[in-house]
Amino acid sequence: MRTNRIRTTALAATALVAALSLTACGGGNEGTKSAGPAPAPAAASNTDGKAESTAPQTPETTAPPTGTPAENASTPARGKHAGGNGNETAHSGTEKAAPASATARTACTTANTTVTVTKVTRPINHLLLTLKNNGSGLCDAYYAPRLGFDGAQSVFPILEDSKPQAVVTLAPGEEAYAGIGLTGEPGQGTLHKSKNLSVHFAKRNGSTYDTPAKLKLPAETYWDDNGFVTYWQSDRATALTF
Repeated sequence: MRTNRIRTTALAATALVAALSLTACGGGNEGTKSAGPAPAPAAASNTDGKAESTAPQTPETTAPPTGTPAENASTPARGKHAGGNGNETAHSGTEKAAPASATARTACTTANTTVTVTKVTRPINHLLLTLKNNGSGLCDAYYAPRLGFDGAQSVFPILEDSKPQAVVTLAPGEEAYAGIGLTGEPGQGTLHKSKNLSVHFAKRNGSTYDTPAKLKLPAETYWDDNGFVTYWQSDRATALTF
């Protein structure tokens, strides 16, 4: 009896193995199928309802500042205003004032000008004074030059009809002119011969500077008390019109 039971159990086990083999083979030639990739883990949801990835995040590294803490705190930002390339120090906003010489303006004097006298052929009995600005700024040629011939007891007469509409202002290198009519109508005055001429410059208030320009007159220069000198003019032709 015991031997039959063992044999029966063995036969049953063999039959079970055969059945399992047939089940695994699927009863046909389809072959074994892959289970496929595992499904992606579901995204976690935050309190706003937006999906957040559960994948681990790599922390962003920041380069440590160089220098001491005090230096890092006081170092100014660097950059270039108006679209710069980042290589220049930030603009301070302070503008430099224009040089004084560019806007300086004073009266024309012997300190900032040179004056010359020449004889002209027309009109007759006339001389021409030429004033040139040698300074670095503007100068105003006020009124008319005050003339003194050697031996004269008074200032040469000024022709008021020659007064211009505005004061002549000279930039560096520019010139102004004054015409000198040496005599009046022939036979109306006593002629004087002179070799030297002093030219005083006028101030804005009409008074004159103490230091005159000393000029050598052309040879055979004669004048009388009926002569005149014009105001300073901006061009030679106007100065010789009177």
